[in-house]
Amino acid sequence: MSPIPPLVRAAQALAEAPSVALACHVNPDADAIGSMLGLSNFLRSRGAATVCSFPNDPFDVPRWATMLPGHETLVPPGEFPREPAVLVTCDTASMDRLSMLAASAVRAKTLIWIDHHVSNQGHGTIPLIDPRASSTAEIVWRLVREMGGEIPIETAVCLYAGLVTDTGRFQYEAVRPDTLRLGAELREFPFEHTRLVQALYEDNSSAYLRLLGVALERIEVEPDADLVWSYLTRSDLLEAGIHPSETDDLIDVVRTARDADVAAVIKQQRDGRFKVSLRSKGDHDVAAVAASFGGGGHRLAAGYTSTHGLTDTVQLLKAALRGPHE
Repeated sequence: MSPIPPLVRAAQALAEAPSVALACHVNPDADAIGSMLGLSNFLRSRGAATVCSFPNDPFDVPRWATMLPGHETLVPPGEFPREPAVLVTCDTASMDRLSMLAASAVRAKTLIWIDHHVSNQGHGTIPLIDPRASSTAEIVWRLVREMGGEIPIETAVCLYAGLVTDTGRFQYEAVRPDTLRLGAELREFPFEHTRLVQALYEDNSSAYLRLLGVALERIEVEPDADLVWSYLTRSDLLEAGIHPSETDDLIDVVRTARDADVAAVIKQQRDGRFKVSLRSKGDHDVAAVAASFGGGGHRLAAGYTSTHGLTDTVQLLKAALRGPHE
């Protein structure tokens, strides 16, 4: 007898669950929250109780996320179930990305791990992982289709947000014809597409725009490492009154520089460590670079958290990028 595919196992487990806890990674993007809320909305439409969270402390819900249906199910980590019978993780490449929610994942009787990062090592009692998928939202769509029944508009909105953002508005390498067909299928649902996209891409404060100017003034090009980079310190963010999540799109500006293949934005976190976001135009595997520092991601988009100061972080990154080419 052939083994039951993970997609079928996940669908069966969720269909039988009266309540489901859902979690995504720290500092979540729209694919993480969109996938999580999209699945939550679907399960609630079938009568299940759901609770959703991500491990940020303080627990600040991104402004754009309040545009997503079902955001009222989001609770701070302290209110998340400690021993859920069924827990689903969305868009989480490794256990440490769950931070303080990892304990709940370990204690869960059934742990459905939905992800598309190539660096994912296959956590969970039911690992639903496909590195070829354009987004975690795409995998969640397969799951709800497998479960069957009517798909609510609230699910379509959330999955569309995840799909659009994680494909870079359908620009990135992972976009296939099926990805575009899924976008069209989700767009068939009657929701306010323009308002959603405005919330995701056109909702910056003037304070952020001024901070963007600071980061762009600090641009450095390192030809020997094929790298262009900039940074923001904790004091920069505090002085501007900007939440770190508001600067997530900064990497998409820096990556447009034609001077180098790899772009990096280095941002100091509340604990003093530096978060490094990496993008490549194609000549470097930044997932491998990030993995060497304990992070992960995709070949052309990855990240990690550095335990070193800014100067050492940059020097170590340059060495990692030069290594395979020396």
